[in-house]
Amino acid sequence: MDDNQPPKTDLLSIRRFMEQHFNEPISVGQLAEMAHISPKYFVDLFRKTYGQSAIDYLTDLRINRAKKYLTETGYRLREIAHKVGYSDEFYFSRKFKKEVGVSPSVFAARPRQRIAVCSPSLIGQLLALGMIPVAAPLDSKWTPYYYNVYQMSIQVHMRYGDLQRHEEWDKLTKVRPDAIVGFDHLHEEEKQKLGSIAPALFIDKGQKNWREQLRQIASFLKGEQQAEKWIDGYGQKLESARTSIKHAVQEDTFAVLRIYGKQVHAYCNQAIFELLYKELQLSPAYEQNSLYNVELTLEQLSHLDPDRLLIVVCPEAESRSYWLALQHNKEWRALKAVRNHFVYLVPSDPWFEYSAIAMNRMLDEMLLLLTGYCPKAGTDKVHGDCIGHPL
Repeated sequence: MDDNQPPKTDLLSIRRFMEQHFNEPISVGQLAEMAHISPKYFVDLFRKTYGQSAIDYLTDLRINRAKKYLTETGYRLREIAHKVGYSDEFYFSRKFKKEVGVSPSVFAARPRQRIAVCSPSLIGQLLALGMIPVAAPLDSKWTPYYYNVYQMSIQVHMRYGDLQRHEEWDKLTKVRPDAIVGFDHLHEEEKQKLGSIAPALFIDKGQKNWREQLRQIASFLKGEQQAEKWIDGYGQKLESARTSIKHAVQEDTFAVLRIYGKQVHAYCNQAIFELLYKELQLSPAYEQNSLYNVELTLEQLSHLDPDRLLIVVCPEAESRSYWLALQHNKEWRALKAVRNHFVYLVPSDPWFEYSAIAMNRMLDEMLLLLTGYCPKAGTDKVHGDCIGHPL
């Protein structure tokens, strides 16, 4: 390499510098000099690369950090202004109101409104609190319900299951959330980075049921009253549904099967276990006290011979083909549930999700499948005229 050749422009290192030094005076000229290009070219290149100007990105960093200080510390306004790069607290206050829509003092006192979530099931928790997230993972295949119903209401669509890409961090930074909610399984580096964007809550998914999760989120977002209202309403609905379903099915035994590839599995996840066997008190044909995903032969299934079957067919072609072939199999057709036409196909959405909304949707579906009744399906009181599942 020619020693006289100017260093290559590295905008990523410039962004990292801004993230680490946003509390210091920073100018376009300074950044352009670091990038070894002219200020005009730097402005155009940064905007073309990241979809916003360097100054707008710097403002995002400063406003996001100011929100954290306002809600998580007892710093005075002057101290916060200095900590986020503004020497004049009055200018900072005007700037904050221009960017956020309310003054710093009003923002600190009000409930958090612009919430980003890192998991689709957390959309289901926020909706139960009467909130639609400003940013969330959405995918037409993996989250069809939330995608179809809320894609126009959720401002920023994150990639499903991918927080590693710079584009995803950019989306969160630009949307300027008041708070971020995720699960505890995220890497520490990811948690720290999310926490640098906005006040963040990370829930221990394995240790809390959906009610405990909902209450924890509600406490973080100052929505405790709505959480208790939802939980009480669900409890009343569950009690009524339990009576109706038990009357319809009597002592029939149930099994949930998952068709994957050319295999049949006895399947149970947290949502299924809790709804079917704990809350609705149905009788499991497959006796096990923990969650499971166990392959069964048709001979073993014939031995269990449940009265009713719920079937989840994985979406890829091999699984669908096997499910079609299975329906012509003599051993399958001899099963009690099949002979009596008590076989119910259920979709992975919501049956693979664990949240307040998912549990409510599953309860509606069980009522419809087993009794033919579904309360006000397709309406919602979450946000005016949008769709969902009222209690």
